[in-house]
Amino acid sequence: MNETVLVTRASGVATVLLNRPQQLNSMNGDLLEGLLAAVEDVMADDEIHVIVLTGAGRGFCAGGDLQGMIDVEGPRSVDDEVTSLRRFAAVSSMLRSCPATTIAAVNGPCAGAGLSIAAATDLRIASDRAVFRTAFLSAGLSGDFGGTWLLNDLLGSSRARALLLLNEKIDALTALQIGLVSRVVPEAQLMQEVGDVARSLAASPPLARADIKANLNDAATLTFEEALVAESVRHVRNGHSKDAREAGLAFLERRQPTFQGR
Repeated sequence: MNETVLVTRASGVATVLLNRPQQLNSMNGDLLEGLLAAVEDVMADDEIHVIVLTGAGRGFCAGGDLQGMIDVEGPRSVDDEVTSLRRFAAVSSMLRSCPATTIAAVNGPCAGAGLSIAAATDLRIASDRAVFRTAFLSAGLSGDFGGTWLLNDLLGSSRARALLLLNEKIDALTALQIGLVSRVVPEAQLMQEVGDVARSLAASPPLARADIKANLNDAATLTFEEALVAESVRHVRNGHSKDAREAGLAFLERRQPTFQGR
C-alpha cells in the first residue's frame, strides 16, 4: 500500500480511501497498485466484515488517469497491457465475490473505471452531489474493470446500453431512480450514513450475510433449479450454526445477539 490509497479499520469495518484528491482520485500506476494491495489485505483479515470504498476530496474516482497513460515509459505490447489490466481489474472481482459486504460511498464524480469498481460493490450510497458517467466512449475506449458486465447485470441491457453508448452524465437522483445506487443522502451526512450501515452489517451474522451474497452472485450464472439447490444447502448449513442458535436465544431473551461467525 502507498499514500495514494489509505486504509483504516474499526469495529469490523475497513475503509479504503482513494487519495489523489487533486486529480479526482483518477487511477494512475501508484493508485492501482495501492488499491489492489489494500483490497487483498483487508480481504485476508478475518476481523473485517464490511469494506467501504470512497474517495478523498470532492470526487469518488474519475476513472483512468489519461495523462498518466500518455506518460508511461515506452511502448508495451498488447499482450503485456492486457495482462497488466487483468491483474488490476481483479479488484472488481474481489469486491463482488468476497464474503465481506462491500459498500461504495460515492461522494462526488464517479466515472469510467471508477464507476466500474463502484458497480462491483454490494451497495452504493451516494451523496446528493455525486454524478455518474461511463466516459469510456469519449476516451476512445470500450470499458474495463468489468464495467460493461456489471452495469448490464445491475440495470439490465437497455439502461446499460444507454449509459455506455449515449455516455451522458447523470445525477444522484437519476442514479437512484434507475437502480444504480441504493440510497442518496445529503453530502454532509454521507459518511455518517455509510458508517451506520457498515457497523450494522458488521454486527450481523457473518455466515448468513456471506451466504446471502453467494446466493445473489449465483443468480448470474446458475439456472433456477441449480440455484435452488445451492440456496437450500446454505440455508440448512446456517440453521445448524451457533449464530442461528444465538439469534433465536436473543429473540426469546429480548436482548441484542452477539454473533461469532460459527
